[in-house]
Amino acid sequence: MAKRATAKSEARKPERLSSVASAIRLLNAFSEDEVDIGISDLARRLGIAKSSVHRLATTLVSEGLLEQDRNNGKYRLGVGLFRLGVLVRRRMDVSNEARPYIFDLRAKINESVHLAIRDGAEIMYVYNLESTHAIRMRSDLGARKPVYCTAEGQAILAFQPQEAIDEVIAAGLKPRTPNTITSAEKFQKALGLVRQRGCAIEDEESEIGMVCVAAPIRDDLGAVAAAIGIAGPVTRLSKKAVTAVIPHLIATADLVSSRLGFRGRVVG
Repeated sequence: MAKRATAKSEARKPERLSSVASAIRLLNAFSEDEVDIGISDLARRLGIAKSSVHRLATTLVSEGLLEQDRNNGKYRLGVGLFRLGVLVRRRMDVSNEARPYIFDLRAKINESVHLAIRDGAEIMYVYNLESTHAIRMRSDLGARKPVYCTAEGQAILAFQPQEAIDEVIAAGLKPRTPNTITSAEKFQKALGLVRQRGCAIEDEESEIGMVCVAAPIRDDLGAVAAAIGIAGPVTRLSKKAVTAVIPHLIATADLVSSRLGFRGRVVG
């Protein structure tokens, strides 16, 4: 039975990959010259049945990657693709400008340095430079964590509109460790402290044994677009050590912000 199940599973894999490939081809069919395309034209270009194209289009619409014109029934690229494109652009800009300063910061403190951006209720690590210590924290590029229990997430979220904070709280502050803040009231107070001192301090809220400190990075409009964080084991990042590294961290975040065009004009 196990062999049969495995065989069936293997047989289904090419079909799944084919559907993904077809979806990508469907999205690539649009251009500046043709922003609206109907099902029949899409089916002819992709060389697949109209029923299959309709299923693909319906799925992409549900994910915001396509939109359908109610008047003529044709499809166009959705705003979901714009949101993804903004993330890619932001990642490239921030990563490129921050890289030399991240190296300098790591050289001063010899702890892992992370660069993260926010995507909804999560943060995504877009750059990581590890400490040279044997025991260190690492986060792979593209890895995601909840925004509420990470220093980088709190450093970004603290400077967002209240509506964004309310959405994160409404989604639930689920405990990842015994130190995770799960009370909405305490979480709001924690974000207030972030705003007061200019950085977030995460004391084993995301991972047991690990401490992280993060400061916000602002873009040319003054909006917080990313955060730079220092992470290491609690045995090295004691309260005294954290106090010592905070000025270096904030100074680095300010340098990156200036490279992105920030000139002290805070929005919000």
